[in-house]
Amino acid sequence: MTDFYGEMQKELDILKASSLFRQTITVETPPEPWIAVGSQTMLNLAGNNYLGLANHPVLKEAAVHALQKYGTGTAGSRLVVGTSALHEEVEEALARFQGRESALLFSSGYCANLGVIQALVGRNDYVFSDKLNHASIVDGIILSRAKLKRYRHKDLDHLEKLLKNTTAPGRKLIITDSIFSMDGDRAPIKELVELKQRYGAMLMLDEAHGEGVFGPKGRGLAAHEMAAEHIDIHLGTLSKAFGCLGAYVAGSKTLVDYLRNKCRSFIYTTSLPPAVLGSILGALKVIAGTAGDRLRRDLRNKSKWMINELNKLGFSTLDSDSQIIPILIPGNDNVINFSKKLRQRGILALPIRVPTVPKNSERIRVSLMATHSMQDLTYAVEQFANIKREERV
Repeated sequence: MTDFYGEMQKELDILKASSLFRQTITVETPPEPWIAVGSQTMLNLAGNNYLGLANHPVLKEAAVHALQKYGTGTAGSRLVVGTSALHEEVEEALARFQGRESALLFSSGYCANLGVIQALVGRNDYVFSDKLNHASIVDGIILSRAKLKRYRHKDLDHLEKLLKNTTAPGRKLIITDSIFSMDGDRAPIKELVELKQRYGAMLMLDEAHGEGVFGPKGRGLAAHEMAAEHIDIHLGTLSKAFGCLGAYVAGSKTLVDYLRNKCRSFIYTTSLPPAVLGSILGALKVIAGTAGDRLRRDLRNKSKWMINELNKLGFSTLDSDSQIIPILIPGNDNVINFSKKLRQRGILALPIRVPTVPKNSERIRVSLMATHSMQDLTYAVEQFANIKREERV
């Protein structure tokens, strides 16, 4: 008889021996600039709460109000009894926010990518995906069974060659992150729009790390580039700059009606609970208002400052131009050791390793919040300098 658990343990032992074994970190406070991890208070440079809204009083008040009015859960999927007036209110608000005809909520960005890609393309279709796209996009393409054409990261010539050589009938779908989650750089959105128009493709943009942070009123990088109207499928995530949970797709009414009828991760999932929906409405008020403008400006200035300071110390931050700052520490053991040294100094900034990034491009991923103080960031830079000098990396 096969010893399933024995085989699993062997694989786990290999991961441990290779310093690739992963464990969760228990945080005992809200995701503020300083958090409690066990008995230690640490500077939080590891999360995605970019505007600092995850513990904002406006969001919490809106969540409590929705909870009291609608209860704790919906007890149903959207096409059964899981659609409340609040779901429709949130979707209408998100559509207005993006200036699109319609929007559709999902329980997470991962579920949205899985479901939307599966619904839009199949065996006889083609997906053109940036090599550094998020794992949820990769998984969605695999499940769709469409033919995958990966183009080199932001390499428009390579993408055009792939598009030009794909002459068989079938849908063509170009997919890219707007801000890449591990490199912090931006997709060439205007040029992608030109290519999708030239070759009759659809363009899907995942604004997980751009929405709330870039563009007028935080509408995302496509809006910042004045190209939002040319994006066929806008995917927004509500768990990062919004400080909530869930995701949505915005686009034409035809697109949303199609997804409502074809998208399995929408049809067969219990809908988002009322408290989350309330918090999304609260987040929209903050993000689209003057407070949101101030938070975006503060975050941008702090990100530029920190990238500049780290570069002056001799660290490579790749081509980051956002609140996500990769600090290259090649070598699995090296990056783990560097992260441990940071934790000893009260800084939580985690090592990113294989398979999330390629071997020899291991890094510390720093992500900033608008609510970090300059004192916080100055302390962090000082500690990076100290460890670099001590470890000679």
